[in-house]
Amino acid sequence: MESTISSLSSSESTHQSRLQNSSPKSSPFPVNRLWRPAAQRNMKNQWSRLNSLRQDWIASSSTARSHATSLINAYLSQRYMKDMEMGVLIDMDDIKKKASCKLLKQQILHQDKLISSYKNLVTTVVNMVNASTSMRCFLKGGTNSPLIQFSNTSEDINDNGDGGGIPIFTFWSISIFEKLAQELVHMFKLELHLKRLLVIEFLSLGRKEDGINKRLSLLDEIYEGEFGNLSLCKLDHIEESESTCVQPNCQPDSDVLQVYLTAWLTDVNIDRLRVDDIFSEVGEEMHVNYV
Repeated sequence: MESTISSLSSSESTHQSRLQNSSPKSSPFPVNRLWRPAAQRNMKNQWSRLNSLRQDWIASSSTARSHATSLINAYLSQRYMKDMEMGVLIDMDDIKKKASCKLLKQQILHQDKLISSYKNLVTTVVNMVNASTSMRCFLKGGTNSPLIQFSNTSEDINDNGDGGGIPIFTFWSISIFEKLAQELVHMFKLELHLKRLLVIEFLSLGRKEDGINKRLSLLDEIYEGEFGNLSLCKLDHIEESESTCVQPNCQPDSDVLQVYLTAWLTDVNIDRLRVDDIFSEVGEEMHVNYV
């Protein structure tokens, strides 16, 4: 995000002329007068992104759970096919074999769709992290430039991008907005880690290698490039000892899988009331209504 002050009042034009012949340290106040509206625009943009991203999370999480449910149903139907009573279909040749083959294809289809939805969740959290770390507004090009410009990336190690800690709207400095954003993003990062564990469980259902059930581990990438994405939200430091240790032939039963689906649905690491409170507090300070 980059904002440019293209039209100035006569008073501000005078300030700009003075700034062109002075150093940043000797005249911070005119810069701050121009910095504040640019910082306000950037702050509103980043919180608007966070608000949109939390809605994206809800949509992708719901879609992923739907695919996980269909995947589990196909898996359980295959698992118990041999014990099913076929009724009038009992005389049809290879009916169970054909049904199992079709259910396997359905399971694979929903595995692919689950991976796609999980990837969307990862992307959402990466974008949340980016928004939460892009709330500062830095002077661009120095005060000797023809126009005073601002950016969310720093060009000067002496520029903290926080306007010296002054209130950006009414009462709060940038650091307060950042702390609330970090609290918000932390919840989604924890929930993403939990959902990754569940996705590994779902994708491990019925996987076989040489006739032996083979489970995925935390050290396996769910999709190509996943670890690179997780590193952007600092979720890539996974110790080998954290990997799920299960007997090779062990598969969860329907009750356990129902618990997994319930855990997915509830977003156990996300305090929804607190999330709403954060957006309400931020919106009140910025005079924005986040629905």
